[in-house]
Amino acid sequence: MKLLAIDTAGVDCSAAAFDAYTNLVLAHVTERIGKGHAERLMAMIEEVLTSAGLELTDLDRVAVTIGPGSFTGIRVGVAAARGLALALKIPSVGVSTLEVMAAAFLRDQPGQAVLAAMDAKRDEIYAQAFAPDGTALTPPSIVSLEDLQRLAATHAAEVTGTAAALLPGGASTGEPDRFDIETVARIGAKANPDRSRPKPLYLRGPDAKPQDGFALARA
Repeated sequence: MKLLAIDTAGVDCSAAAFDAYTNLVLAHVTERIGKGHAERLMAMIEEVLTSAGLELTDLDRVAVTIGPGSFTGIRVGVAAARGLALALKIPSVGVSTLEVMAAAFLRDQPGQAVLAAMDAKRDEIYAQAFAPDGTALTPPSIVSLEDLQRLAATHAAEVTGTAAALLPGGASTGEPDRFDIETVARIGAKANPDRSRPKPLYLRGPDAKPQDGFALARA
């Protein structure tokens, strides 16, 4: 299976071509652009496919990050993935940025439960806990700092992401959350297209509050 992976959920604009049969990334490119994903993405996809020696018609699936992250960036990526999938008559799948962060952590530090946590500002944190094997322990939620500490203690989990700097003794690197495109590709290749259709994962809403998110996380 040949897969195209796309990430526009954060400061990066990324694309990768992945061969699921050989488990090899054929080509990838990432540019830290902050804004302007819509203007850069399609040219980047063409660049990646050319480097991989593929045509659009060679693709069997498209994977895209669905958030949480940049509202505008997520919309750009999801629209592109859906459009390509529709035109090519192939499946498209959505990949949570929190799952990508957790998978990247577990790749480097196996055997440790992890709490992927993004500083969402407004005294809110996007968070989700994962077991050492990558299985989700909680749903993606909006939590407070106090609840983040509680979640980490409950699951004996290491915190990864920008919200780690908010914890006592945490040191900020000044770097934003970033989502490794090769990890996006590998998760997307394993996803069930019937259960992972790309839909923006917006955790904020008119009634969303930190305590509501934690209630979900404990359920």
